[in-house]
Amino acid sequence: MIKQLKEKYMQLNPAVREIIETVIFVVVMVIIIRFFIGEIRWIPSGSMRPTLLEGDRIVVERFSRFYKVPERGDIMVFYPPFEKLSNTPWRVFSRLTGFFCKDIAYIKRVIGVPGDKFEIKTDKDGKSTVYINDEPLNEPYIQSEYYDKPCTEDMLCGPVVIPEHKFLMMGDNRGNSFDSRWWGFLPEERFVGRAVFRFWPLNRVRVFK
Repeated sequence: MIKQLKEKYMQLNPAVREIIETVIFVVVMVIIIRFFIGEIRWIPSGSMRPTLLEGDRIVVERFSRFYKVPERGDIMVFYPPFEKLSNTPWRVFSRLTGFFCKDIAYIKRVIGVPGDKFEIKTDKDGKSTVYINDEPLNEPYIQSEYYDKPCTEDMLCGPVVIPEHKFLMMGDNRGNSFDSRWWGFLPEERFVGRAVFRFWPLNRVRVFK
């Protein structure tokens, strides 16, 4: 079978063979770059305001996941735990290349890492503070300390210890972010990569830690 396909391929017009080989090379390079190095993403919502605004373009690096786990404060792209990821050949191909990919990815900040004790405390004035290991977390990046959506019994607000290989994610715009408070801990294998650089718009170019 393989020999027959090879013979038919060699019978094609040289120009056609060159086009096919070029397309294959480009697809392979796209897969290698996206899987091992990084990719470009755009921000569709305001859940990370004021750090990231709607329409921002960012570079997401993927190589660090091979030798380290995300740290508190990292801005990460990931597939939320409720998003079912199909492993059909086409869906895997679309995730690897980005071509016609319909899998929904989120971008949030790592707030709690495995072993952390996490809790949100809200005072009588409505001001909310995140506590990690019983100490208030310094969060100069958030939109407001008044979340607009206070904790309820059906939300994950702690106190709770984060399990192994799980992370707690929150948006910087706490009043408009569908995050771990609603859908729980994020499994480590769901991470796509870490946001490292905003290159658009030009007047807001920034490198993230």
